[in-house]
Amino acid sequence: MMIGVPKEIKDHEYRVSVTPEGVRALVQAGQEVIVETSAGIGSGYSDQEYRQSGAQIAAAKEQLFRQASIIVKVKEPQLSECPLFRPGQILFTYLHLASLPELTKALLEAKVTALAYETIEAKDGTLPMLKPMSEIAGRMSVQVGARYLEKTQGGRGLLLAGVPGVEPAKVVVLGAGVVGSAATRIAVGMGAQVTVINLDIERLRHLDDVYQGRIVTRASTQAAIEESVVGADLLIGAVLVPGARTPKLVSRALVAKMKPGSVIVDVAVDQGGCIETTRPTTHSDPVYMVDGVLHYCVANMPGIVPRTSTHALTNVTFPYLLKLASSGVDAAVRADAGLAKGVNLFQGKVTCRGVADAHGLRFDPLM
Repeated sequence: MMIGVPKEIKDHEYRVSVTPEGVRALVQAGQEVIVETSAGIGSGYSDQEYRQSGAQIAAAKEQLFRQASIIVKVKEPQLSECPLFRPGQILFTYLHLASLPELTKALLEAKVTALAYETIEAKDGTLPMLKPMSEIAGRMSVQVGARYLEKTQGGRGLLLAGVPGVEPAKVVVLGAGVVGSAATRIAVGMGAQVTVINLDIERLRHLDDVYQGRIVTRASTQAAIEESVVGADLLIGAVLVPGARTPKLVSRALVAKMKPGSVIVDVAVDQGGCIETTRPTTHSDPVYMVDGVLHYCVANMPGIVPRTSTHALTNVTFPYLLKLASSGVDAAVRADAGLAKGVNLFQGKVTCRGVADAHGLRFDPLM
């Protein structure tokens, strides 16, 4: 198969889906690769490096889409790219379709087979391709939140760690999965007062053991959420329901009760966000104010640390890409039930229940 690597066009998205090293390995395995010109520049890879690895360079995106059987990306296609798809083409990328009705419709009309990184499961039930970006976004969330707590950024004017004689800022993390655990690690390291709220008590028990009393853990109840959120200086949204829209745990009314100048970073924005006032923003225009509370809801946070995130992502996506290219989708998903869970759309049908439920569409099981 011809594997196409287009240049990402989402706002300030500098990652690339395949590195020159990945191209070399694909070519050695008997595959052909075509890379859009400048696709790797944001991550520090030149067209010449791709050529030396055995890739063809496409001068235009239209040429790449016309020639490639598999389109492998980092982020979901933008609506302007959808007319370039053709029936039967394979799309392999982060999709988050449950929060994107227009994109879902466009890809259904294009009759592509769309595999979502974020719903592919490993044998142990974990989400191997979501994990590295969740780790990065979780760590970045506290770094970003600390910056926006500065008065010049519109925040309360707090130093996250405080100083002797002045208490540190209060950080509340909703969720104790990969994002929440990563955020907790950085917040504790920066000296904040950290509260983590989660449904799974075993996850809270694990974090309590790790931090040995340096964080507060609370079971997820409405009362615990309300009490903690009202006192928060920085609220991190870190909730995930794989393939489905994220439940709204924090209402608009509760946001209005937060302290003026406090900050919300909703990492769950890709799946709709876990806070009622969440709406997607971009790196060009990352924040907005609701009821005196600063919101940062950028849907591709790792895109601005591409050297780190491209390597972290391609480490886990490459084996699956090679499997798809070598065997084809049908054989690959028959041989790997976890990979089959990544098929969200199949030639005009919705094969992910979470996506179907989110948009009121018919669900057609893949197998």
